[in-house]
Amino acid sequence: PLNTYARAGKLFPGPHLYAGAGLVCLWALAVACVPQMQKGSDVARTVHIGANLAGMGLFVWQVTSGIPILLKVWEFTKWP
Repeated sequence: PLNTYARAGKLFPGPHLYAGAGLVCLWALAVACVPQMQKGSDVARTVHIGANLAGMGLFVWQVTSGIPILLKVWEFTKWP
């Protein structure tokens, strides 16, 4: 998002941005479970596993929604 904001002066809300933001939130949730997992909490372990599984799904969404963006960038890039 930083590169897009630096070039265009704005972000473009859409599936790719939402999937990326959701993925970051799920990563934070999974990491937040670690101290409780170290104390033996099965609930924290289940939440950690669920957040990572959901994160894998969002990562696939991120890749599939990013391919058209990549192709559009390549189309308008002036190569040396």
